[in-house]
Amino acid sequence: MKDIAGPRDIGLLGIPLEAGGAVAGTLMGPAALRTAGLAARLTGLGHRVHDHGDVTPAAVADRDLPAELAARCRSAGTVAGFVRAAHERALSILEAGRMPVFMGGDHSISMGTVSAVARHCAATGRDLVLLWLDAHADFNTPATSPSGNIHGMPVAMLCGDESLRPLLGEHRFPPLAPENVHLFGLRSIDQEERRAIALNGLDGIDMRLVDEFGVSVLLRRILADLDPARTHLHVSLDVDFLDPEVAPGAGTPVPGGATYREAHLVMEMLHDSGLVGSLDIVELNPFLDERGRSAVVLAELTASLFGRSVLDRPAGQRGIARAAATFAETTS
Repeated sequence: MKDIAGPRDIGLLGIPLEAGGAVAGTLMGPAALRTAGLAARLTGLGHRVHDHGDVTPAAVADRDLPAELAARCRSAGTVAGFVRAAHERALSILEAGRMPVFMGGDHSISMGTVSAVARHCAATGRDLVLLWLDAHADFNTPATSPSGNIHGMPVAMLCGDESLRPLLGEHRFPPLAPENVHLFGLRSIDQEERRAIALNGLDGIDMRLVDEFGVSVLLRRILADLDPARTHLHVSLDVDFLDPEVAPGAGTPVPGGATYREAHLVMEMLHDSGLVGSLDIVELNPFLDERGRSAVVLAELTASLFGRSVLDRPAGQRGIARAAATFAETTS
């Protein structure tokens, strides 16, 4: 693994979508992240930040979609309008050579953002790997979802579920290989979803494994074999990856999530890897938050992903730390 060297050109894009879930409020997420000083934190680290504003959704009605999809999924037309527009805007940011940070919005935005990243990776000859930091697997389909909420379906769509493909309209992308999808921090999965994950061979890391082995060992296992010269790692960070005590502004909170330090360690290790090429920040609901607390935590975590640390650690020191950790594992 290598370190990210030098300043980055970062493109911020807001996707104020709440129709994919059942709890109103995530449409305010992009504004809350801006208010929490996300751009200023990144420019303070020496990066060049370009705010591309918010997505304006395309006009899609439920009747424009297959009848079964519209019948089984809540607000399918509204979600389709957002993800199609998000796909186009995301692709333009990537083609401009900027590293996109997508500010949601509920997790259905990833149908648009990650599909655009997949399309860009195919055009540039890079391998796309997805790290899904979330309490939920989001691997439901219209046929298996008990709620019909589309924010619980993006991973299935990105892995090629045909029943969800019409949400993107005419946009086409190569589905992600299941072995390149890593679900990290799981603690709430529906029964049919559990079977689908096992059947498709996705890598699922639940909080039992985190408790037993720690985030550093588990994340290192994912990152160790990835080639920075070929790999584009997309990180999709759901606020409910964090424990509700750390970030209460989540519409679907689940106790027992990542601690403040565990989450920062994940981000710091991702920065050190040099692999991250794009980021989603999703499911922030300011209406449920406590005086902006969750927005600030997410802004701080993003800063850690882009190089903020308590102490300056030259690459050599990080290499020594990794070698020491590897030695400890092999001799224990």
